[in-house]
Amino acid sequence: MSLLEMKVPSPGESISEVEIATWLVADGDYVEKDQAIAEVDSDKATLELPAEESGIITLKAAEGDVVKVGQVVCLIDTSAARPAGSPAAAPAAAPAPEAPAAPVAAPAAAPAPNPDPVKPASYAAGAASPAAAKIIKENNINPALVKASGKDGRITKQDVVAAMSAGFSTEAAQGWGGTREQSREKMSMLRRKIAERLVAVKNETAMLTTFNEVDMKPIMDVRAKYKDAFAKHHEVNLGFMSFFTKAVTEALKLYPAVNAQIDGNEMIFHDYADIGIAVSSPKGLMVPVVRNAEQMSLADIEREIKRLAIKARDGKMTPEDMSGGTFTITNGGVFGSMLSTPIINPPQSAILGMHNVVERPVAINGKVEIRPIMYVALSYDHRIIDGKESVGFLVKVKEMLENPERMIFGSKDPMQILLGL
Repeated sequence: MSLLEMKVPSPGESISEVEIATWLVADGDYVEKDQAIAEVDSDKATLELPAEESGIITLKAAEGDVVKVGQVVCLIDTSAARPAGSPAAAPAAAPAPEAPAAPVAAPAAAPAPNPDPVKPASYAAGAASPAAAKIIKENNINPALVKASGKDGRITKQDVVAAMSAGFSTEAAQGWGGTREQSREKMSMLRRKIAERLVAVKNETAMLTTFNEVDMKPIMDVRAKYKDAFAKHHEVNLGFMSFFTKAVTEALKLYPAVNAQIDGNEMIFHDYADIGIAVSSPKGLMVPVVRNAEQMSLADIEREIKRLAIKARDGKMTPEDMSGGTFTITNGGVFGSMLSTPIINPPQSAILGMHNVVERPVAINGKVEIRPIMYVALSYDHRIIDGKESVGFLVKVKEMLENPERMIFGSKDPMQILLGL
């Protein structure tokens, strides 16, 4: 017998322990090399643990256990033979192409039903894998509405994520159970860390919030006129977030304290803008960072946001993706929020909150018009950012969003540049 000890790899700097969130295999299962065998939670992200070799696995830690980086969590008997009926045996059907013209070759695949009764102990048709079941429970999804693609009709994690991305009708929710029962669930390490950090922000910063409103008609007109050409040329859709990110980076140049942070008795100013974009994922809210956003075009920003959003949705976000931001943007409007006071993402000093766009009556040149209006909120740490700077920053963001051409020429009006003013 040849046993391989699988140890917990380091998810990133400063992380010394993780929590076994879910085992994706059972004790005694045969696993393939690079197969995902577990999901582990750190205080920054959820990561998959792949098998280092093929063989029979013996688990050495239970779900919910907190284990140190480098600790052995399972053993793999690499000398064990692959069980009969294992999925890897399927390639034996590959020689079938020798008789491609004969439809009779199709029945040769008939033996396939045999493995079904052989492995009833794993998962029956329509049942969910441990990882999929966890997401289904967290999001209150009806499993019957998820299209299964796994072996023997099993619902995989990817099936649930894909179904969530496509959206559900109102009948997807499982609803009340009609009982007065209660249930308890242990908070994940990631959720516990989020709670700890948010409470610390409220207790350790002098947080204030200032508000303004943005007339979204200019941005919406630009999108309506150029969205098709933009998507065709750049192979990515033109959304609101790129405009807001660009407006923020331009405003940060004029108000560097909003992009700074406190370190003891010193203030750290950044000559770059790493913008955190809050995105929703099956694991909760995550804030991946768009690096050097001040140097990016709208298309570059959209591509990077899309890449990071897909990683968050698929549960492949790493600590490196979420560390080092200097400013954060969060969009509660996608969930219907009209107004909110976002909480600062430490150690940053400010965060911009976007909200839903609603048609409201406003005064335009002395006349009442109906315009698409968005309320925006800037929460900031008053220890480092004064009221004048916070209000000025938000006004500058508003001005650039209501005059998109200023994002091309910076904070100045194009006519000022033409006149050399």
